[in-house]
Amino acid sequence: MSAADPIDLGKDADSARIVVTYRIDPGIGVEPQAVAEAIRTEQTIEFPFDLAPAWIQNEVVGRIEDIDQQVVRISYPLGVTGGGLVQFLNVLWGNVSLLNGVRIIDLQLPTTFLAGFSGPRFGISGVRSIFNAPRRPLLCTALKPMGLSPEELGATAVTLARAGFDMIKDDHGLASQPWAPWAKRVHTISSLVCEIDASSDHHSVYMPALNVPADQLVDAAHQAKEWGAGALLVLPGLTGFDSLRMLAEDSELNLPIMSHPSFLGSTVVNPQQGINHGIVFGTIMRLAGADISIFPNYGGRFSFSQQQCEEIAQACVAPLSGIAPI
Repeated sequence: MSAADPIDLGKDADSARIVVTYRIDPGIGVEPQAVAEAIRTEQTIEFPFDLAPAWIQNEVVGRIEDIDQQVVRISYPLGVTGGGLVQFLNVLWGNVSLLNGVRIIDLQLPTTFLAGFSGPRFGISGVRSIFNAPRRPLLCTALKPMGLSPEELGATAVTLARAGFDMIKDDHGLASQPWAPWAKRVHTISSLVCEIDASSDHHSVYMPALNVPADQLVDAAHQAKEWGAGALLVLPGLTGFDSLRMLAEDSELNLPIMSHPSFLGSTVVNPQQGINHGIVFGTIMRLAGADISIFPNYGGRFSFSQQQCEEIAQACVAPLSGIAPI
């Protein structure tokens, strides 16, 4: 078979397509049609369109569905994603992230694509069931500041568990610093929270940060569970979204996972470029398997607006085929 020969992308290849809506900043001084042409080839073949075989032009390259002065809709066949999260993200925001003045404002995912993802293991209902809290707000806070010893952080965790907090997580910046090495910290705090939990009517869990090197990630997660951690904090902007997916799909691990937004702010904060807040902290987190998605609330020290926070919250619970709400 040669590159000039077509391949079967599936019987529903034309109807089941990923549709991405981009907003083009007029300030870049480039016609939307030219930007759209650049996007649809960069995100698929990254090759001169006119030199590609006809079947690749028609069946592989992204297709411009609609275009106006600022908004462009491009659809992609499912085959270009390979069915995996990594390549899906590459198609969504790979080379286009290098272009000025392009922002993804909407994403439509077909059921046939979503069927390939497990999504969150627990979701809203599963997390609430763990804490026997069908309706009340769940309480969560972070252990800080960096520089405290494992014993000092553990004492804070004990106070919080006795006060009725459901989830007591590491601050995302707690890694394996000399003041509180990862293993000693996680073992100490897990043991202390488990002791309080065993003597209390209220269930509290400690959630260590998996702020560890990539080759230690899986072992660290399982070690944390063995020591008594009841949930995990993952930093997908640093360790990769697929690391989150891998942990969420690990049936032996079987712990709720909270995702942290560290390193991801630059994908959303520029209104002229990036990806809309709800897609990053809602849709993508759900696809990757987060049960809980952290994002800055409006009115705090970060720049998210009320509308952007509402957009994230809506994306966390919007219907997404069989992917659980978070």
